[in-house]
Amino acid sequence: MEYKIIGGAFPMVVCTLRKGETMQDETGAMSYMTEGIKMETSTGGGLLKGLGRALSGDTIFLNYFTAEEDNAEVAFSSCYPGKIIPIELNGNSIIGQKNAFLTATKDVKLEMHFRKKLGAGIFGGEGFILQRFSGNGTLFLEIDGDVIEKTLAPGERLLVDQGHVAAMDDTVDFDIQRVKGVKNLLFGGEGLFFATVTGPGRVWLQTMPVSKLAEAIIPFIPTKSD
Repeated sequence: MEYKIIGGAFPMVVCTLRKGETMQDETGAMSYMTEGIKMETSTGGGLLKGLGRALSGDTIFLNYFTAEEDNAEVAFSSCYPGKIIPIELNGNSIIGQKNAFLTATKDVKLEMHFRKKLGAGIFGGEGFILQRFSGNGTLFLEIDGDVIEKTLAPGERLLVDQGHVAAMDDTVDFDIQRVKGVKNLLFGGEGLFFATVTGPGRVWLQTMPVSKLAEAIIPFIPTKSD
């Protein structure tokens, strides 16, 4: 499989497949495909797996696009202004936020991921249920806004505003920390808690979570006056 990412702030990934190669995506992400592509819809392993994906923010069903000839194309577009990032999985696992998954090659496995720590689940900004991606192949994630990749050394810790952690290696520990100082709590404007990520491993940060984008737009939406 070869690919190219186009589109600037509203990106699309165009995948060129050899005969027999398959891409999987959440339903609704496909933008176009050539006549040499066959599409099939499935729960991807049974109803329980489909329901698990739904709990983690995706759809119950997955679409599978298989090339019936060489150089067939299928393209997938992001739902939000931002970036599409490719990640090569070689037996390792990536933990992603809800709705992060865009598309992947067939050998990439999608599962629910539960946050083990109560505080991180309640105050971490994304809830208890995330997504885990594992196996071998190429994974494409949707990132809100621009993306910053950090590689943390063992024990190295980063404090992040809630919602800005888009994805991380499963070797990275995720927790929350209360903002210190009464004035900081009352007037700092950063909420009550920071997310903390501790290495080793990679962390992908997003510059504009879609929740913050919505908050910025709401004041400018006309409302019906009484």
